[in-house]
Parts: sequence; C-alpha cells; structure tokens
Amino acid sequence: MQATEAVDAGLLVHTVHRTVEDAVKGHFTVYADTTNQLDEFVAFADESPLTHSTVELGQRPTSTAPNPGNATRELFVEYEPEHSISDALVSHGFIHDASVRVEGGVEHWPVFVAGGRDEIRNRLEAIRTETDAEISVSRVATPDGGPSETADRTDRLTPRQREAFELACEQNYYAWPREISTRELADELGVSKTTLLEHLRKAEAKLLNPDDA
Repeated sequence: MQATEAVDAGLLVHTVHRTVEDAVKGHFTVYADTTNQLDEFVAFADESPLTHSTVELGQRPTSTAPNPGNATRELFVEYEPEHSISDALVSHGFIHDASVRVEGGVEHWPVFVAGGRDEIRNRLEAIRTETDAEISVSRVATPDGGPSETADRTDRLTPRQREAFELACEQNYYAWPREISTRELADELGVSKTTLLEHLRKAEAKLLNPDDA
C-alpha cells in the first residue's frame, strides 16, 4: 500500500503462503507505464522495514494472465502476516476470489462470503476494529449475478488509464450528445489534452480488445 502511494504503479496480489518460519511469501505482479517506475517500486519495497526480502522473477515465456499495464514485473515478497489483512478476512468467513488489486495506497479485495447483509456488515465492523483498517464496500453481487466481463477487464488498466477512463464515464464523456469536452476533461484530470486522449485510447483498446491488450 505504501509503495503504490509513493510510486505511480499498481500491484496485483496473486497468491500467498506461510513459510516454515511462519512469515508470509506472496506472488505479485507490479505494473506501470514505464520500466523506471517499476524500478522505483521494487526499490521502495526492497528498502521497506515491512518486508524481509524482495525477489524478482524471470519473465514467463507464455501466460494466460491479463497484461495489466504497459510494463510489468513479477515479484516474490516475504513479510510478516500481521502486515496483511488476509488472515482477518479469512477468520471472519471471507474467501479470497481473485487477484487483489492495489493502487494509490488502497487495496481492492474480491471475496465470497455467505450470510445476510446485516451479518456481513457486523463481520466487516469486527475486522475494522481488529485491524484498525478503513474498509468500504464498492459492490455486492449474488452468485448468479457476478461482476461483468467489462468490470473484470479494468484490472488490465494502469492507474492513470483507470483514472482517466473512470472520470470520463462519471462525467458522461461517452454519452450522446457528449456532456463534457475533451479539453474540460483533461483540465479536470490535470493533464494535457494529448495525454488524456492517449490514456483513453489505451484504456479503450484494452477493454474492447482483451486478446490484443
């Protein structure tokens, strides 16, 4: 969380397991717009007092996993279990469903859980108390009405692409007639018109053509 807040890069958490020393070793994919940002991220994580070790993995020759950014790197990071909310979620009946996305100092956990809304709300409140974590629910879906394919594909976007695309959707940039101009949207995002269009173009390509992203 600290690394994604300090560096303009994102993180996908794939799997974690306990070591014989009862530490935790996790498999992560770091993604960013440039390799320099990846280097900054790895250096930050490696120097953090919260990590025991950071090991870079060689690139796989082939992979069916989505490419979440223009540049990616795979890592094994070893750390103490109390530095993750994973155990607290599991102990209260939340089952990890897919890769955790971390961007801008915020973790996004897709989970399964059984129970009514009041019961789930109470479990979340217990986790907040135990971990002193700020937790909000972005979406609730029943098993027969899970996340859409488009929503899942947004995991392919870099933080900048996601920010630009989500702002464009919020401001009805894609509505007809369009409710905000490209220049107004760029000003609101704090970037040039050219940069905005580049972010949107790449985001749209990844969302509409997942096999080519």
